Amino acid sequence: MSTALRAAVSVAMLVGFYVLGLLQLAVVGFLLYEIWTHLSGLAAGKLSWVLLAAVGAVVAGLWKAIRSRPSEPEGLLIGPEQAPVLWQTVREMASEAGTRAPDEIRLVPEVNAAVSEDTRLLGLLGGTRRLYLGMPLLQTFTVDQLRSVLAHELGHYSGSHTRLAAVAYRGRVAMYETLSRVGKWNVFGWVFKGYGRLYLLVSNAVTRQQELEADQVSVRVAGLDAAVGAMREMPVVDAAWDFYFGRYVAHGWELGFAPDDIFGGFGQLYAARTEELARLRDQEPDTETSRWDTHPAPGVRIEAMRALPAGQHTPDRRPAAVLLPQLDGTGLALQAAVFAFGDRTLLPWAEFTAASITAIQQRRADRIFRSAARRLGVQEAGLAEIFDIVATGKLGELAAEFFPDATRKEAAVAFADPMDDLITLAAVRSGVATFQHSWSAPARLVDTNGEPADYAEIAKLAVAPETVEEARQRLAAIGIHVDAARVVEARANASGADVVGAMANVKVDDQDADLILLNRGFVFVPAPKGSSEGEKRLKEMLSRNDPATLANLYRFVPYEEITGARMLKAVPISFELDLHDGATVAVKARWTGEEIGDSRDTVEAVLKQIQERTE
Repeated sequence: MSTALRAAVSVAMLVGFYVLGLLQLAVVGFLLYEIWTHLSGLAAGKLSWVLLAAVGAVVAGLWKAIRSRPSEPEGLLIGPEQAPVLWQTVREMASEAGTRAPDEIRLVPEVNAAVSEDTRLLGLLGGTRRLYLGMPLLQTFTVDQLRSVLAHELGHYSGSHTRLAAVAYRGRVAMYETLSRVGKWNVFGWVFKGYGRLYLLVSNAVTRQQELEADQVSVRVAGLDAAVGAMREMPVVDAAWDFYFGRYVAHGWELGFAPDDIFGGFGQLYAARTEELARLRDQEPDTETSRWDTHPAPGVRIEAMRALPAGQHTPDRRPAAVLLPQLDGTGLALQAAVFAFGDRTLLPWAEFTAASITAIQQRRADRIFRSAARRLGVQEAGLAEIFDIVATGKLGELAAEFFPDATRKEAAVAFADPMDDLITLAAVRSGVATFQHSWSAPARLVDTNGEPADYAEIAKLAVAPETVEEARQRLAAIGIHVDAARVVEARANASGADVVGAMANVKVDDQDADLILLNRGFVFVPAPKGSSEGEKRLKEMLSRNDPATLANLYRFVPYEEITGARMLKAVPISFELDLHDGATVAVKARWTGEEIGDSRDTVEAVLKQIQERTE
């Protein structure tokens, strides 16, 4: 498909979307005329209100789309004086690609590269060009591979693919804003949903073709081996980046800590995990492309590359970092520009890892300590109180809560593993052990001499009444104070929780409320009586607040405080929750209530899990 034809299709479909809106407005106007011509009074008013409400959602979406503008450029701006070699490389490659070089180069925290252009008059007049380059690529690619990525992006310029970016952006915003505002029973929205699917099919087919065209430029300018190598390495780097954030950054981030060098840490992990990365490289690239994909599958793109003339190119296997001097300092500058640390504590990597794992251990321990406090009838508890429970032969009662499928005797024996965690926490709090950071393996528990620390044998002694005192003495002998491990969060909260469902306009103890279901408990938010925009209200509430904030502001019933659950009615769902303090929470959904997704089914599944745990 030629550039001119792509322009015609994109513009025509976008214009068609607005024309469709105008036609629907005309239909509504005609229907209103007919209603007030043949009806009067209350009936006419109600029908008119239904029509206006239905088409109003469509109009609101279209109006917002018309006024929308692309967001401000992101990332860290890198000028020629900061990276002369990188800029020289980009300009030389732009000349080879037969296009004008970008006006800006911006570093971004993504395993990706992209280009944009501020155009006018539907792409007829060009404007500021920006090249976005992912820092992880500079850290992991060779010069050859990075040249291939740069050539691909410059190929989008030479193919005039960016000329219609503003049009495409406006079209997608129009689709999203309009379709997100229409309910599933809005007849006017059905037409737009069908048109929206057609638009995406056509638009995505065009972008897939553009990717293949840009790949041709990549092979011609950078060489076949570099292009194929970059295509195969991209998913490897992407997997490593996801692993890095999931295993090293995310948990500490959620708990209020942040590493002082995010990009530097990724570079060290990539250098240390050579065996895992090699296994990823051995995997064959995906070859299945969906018609909804914006990019062809990597395997399809590689096959198309190999069908092109290879040409002659001198390989350059130096690290891509040579193109950007002072890479570490630039990474710190990018970190400051793109990450919002808030009130998180900034720590060097070794301290960040130790603090993060300790906080995770404390959270797990607090769950046990709260249960122990409830059973003892005290405000707070710690490891010392659990040792007392063991000494009185009642550990089985406490442990049964965590091992519901076991007898009390079996649960007490199985509690050796949680006890090991509690003793580990006491050791860390006593200063005789810490968690040692490693880029090549999971962090490990070590003593003050750096030797592995293991308290499993002592934990086995600590779960039996006849040997718990021996466990206490052995811990004291190595400097571990049992009193050092105590509850920090005496009341359960929703820090780090996820939303798994939401139902609007339910009755909670005969009061109107919205139900937010978390993976840690129920949140009940006061709601207006008889509201007909429950789903919209839920989505706005969830977009503005994280789960922890909602649980802190409104009534939060964590699963650990529930002693029983009864399903009273399936449709609309009605159930009761029994709490540790003797209270009962009654929840009744309405026939007219709204929900997000399959929340009713999710609530039912949660109730069954509670019943199985508490029976």
